Amino acid sequence: MQSTDEFDVIIVGAGISGLYMLYRMRRLGLSVRVIEAGGGLGGTWYWNRYPGARCDTDTLEYSYSFDEDLQQEWEWPERYPTQPEILKYLNHVADRFELRRDIKFDTRVEAAHYDEAGRQWRIATDDGAEMAARFLVMATGSISAPNIPAIDGMDSFRGPIHHTARWPHEGVDLSGKRVGVIGTGSSAVQAIPVIAEQAAQLTVFQRSPQWSVPAHNRPSDPEMVAEIKADYAGFRARNRLESGAQLSHIPANDFSALDLSEDERQRVLEARWQLGGFPFFGAFNDITVNPDSNKVTADFVRGKIGEIVEDPDLVDMLTPEYTIHCKRPVLDSGYFETYNRSNVLLVDINAAPIQAITPDGIRTTDADYDLDLIVLATGFDAMTGALLRIDIRGRDGLPLSDAWASGPVNYLGLQVSGFPNLFTITGPGSPSVLTNMMVAIEQHVEWVTDCIAFMVENGHASIEATEEAQEAWVAHVNEVADATLWVSCQNWYQGHNIPGKPKVFMPLPGFPPYVEKCEEVVANGYEGFILA
Repeated sequence: MQSTDEFDVIIVGAGISGLYMLYRMRRLGLSVRVIEAGGGLGGTWYWNRYPGARCDTDTLEYSYSFDEDLQQEWEWPERYPTQPEILKYLNHVADRFELRRDIKFDTRVEAAHYDEAGRQWRIATDDGAEMAARFLVMATGSISAPNIPAIDGMDSFRGPIHHTARWPHEGVDLSGKRVGVIGTGSSAVQAIPVIAEQAAQLTVFQRSPQWSVPAHNRPSDPEMVAEIKADYAGFRARNRLESGAQLSHIPANDFSALDLSEDERQRVLEARWQLGGFPFFGAFNDITVNPDSNKVTADFVRGKIGEIVEDPDLVDMLTPEYTIHCKRPVLDSGYFETYNRSNVLLVDINAAPIQAITPDGIRTTDADYDLDLIVLATGFDAMTGALLRIDIRGRDGLPLSDAWASGPVNYLGLQVSGFPNLFTITGPGSPSVLTNMMVAIEQHVEWVTDCIAFMVENGHASIEATEEAQEAWVAHVNEVADATLWVSCQNWYQGHNIPGKPKVFMPLPGFPPYVEKCEEVVANGYEGFILA
């Protein structure tokens, strides 16, 4: 008979949130096990190894803040860290705090069922093992479940097909190859310039053009680094409270485009363009809510695309017409310049959709394209995909897939009614992907840690969101989102990239107000939760 290993806490996922959760649970003196599907730690940064993979948040912000020695000693070589640099950092953290001994790698959680009689979660993994724990923390990531499109003929292609989020760890030799890239999202925008330099021919299959601004990556400035490290605590506090949604320690301007003359607007936008990165979207304080300020910003970027791209027909194909910033902003290093290369071809699959993948390449309604290798830069089943790919069942055997049949419902992005002692880190209904993910992760992990500590100290067996609090929270998230321009176009925030997925705006705009709400809930005795 299969024996069951029992723990106080089971954490699913050994990425940034899972590692920090493990560190925190250990400090509470609880027995804990992390279950990780990958062969190593790192989560997003373990899997995403495509050419050009790099974080789009400044290194001084995209790092843990829980240990002063760690943040003082670690040195980042560039403004934006590459995938190998981030993985090196996370492995250093794991070694420094001896985290590996509690992580089970190469193991996928297939089922998690709540045992009401025993008041614990029972976990089944793909290697046949069974585990149980009082608390289950899902640190599975907001954008970790790859979206593999259903294209006829995929199995017939003679060459390799790689998804950017499942890139071979040994790398891929693209030299002399005819490469096709499907998609122009964030991963594609990073990968396309690098692939174009290596491949003999690159064909990009674009469904919709992408808003992108230059990252202006550069070596770290030692003087700036020293200045920030001299007051790292203050830097982190300001980062959380003043610019939590800007993804940068460079504050947003506190005025609208409508407050300025046309010349002043252009000067502000040009200065932000030269800064590069997410600070560009802080040019005006109302880009995401005021259509007029948004249009000023969009027209400026359209003009930049026209200046960079030499072929007028390509300019038209690469220039978006939808609202800028209604999809997650993208940063690039020479993306638009790449289309001036003679070995790069852009195909508009909105006008001529892909019909099939053939043994020799890709067929659209207009033409056949011969290829040696295909790259799927088709994004993720975001926010809910990783959770719903596990058979999670709560009270009375209720499947999470049924509870979320019309879209994800929960309280604070942390708990789902009917699923006691189940916590989701940066789940739908929290700011997550609309802010610096490192900041969002730390805030969630610390809240969950404090909650578990409170329960242990006060003898509570379980905690569960009430249906009333959950319904009110979902209504609040929708109300806040509806006041923004994020709902004005099709995007993965609303699940538009996944056929059949309920079209619901999943993240919550506004990080500082969210933190205030979480603190208020605790101050009021975990208001909106049932403590048994």
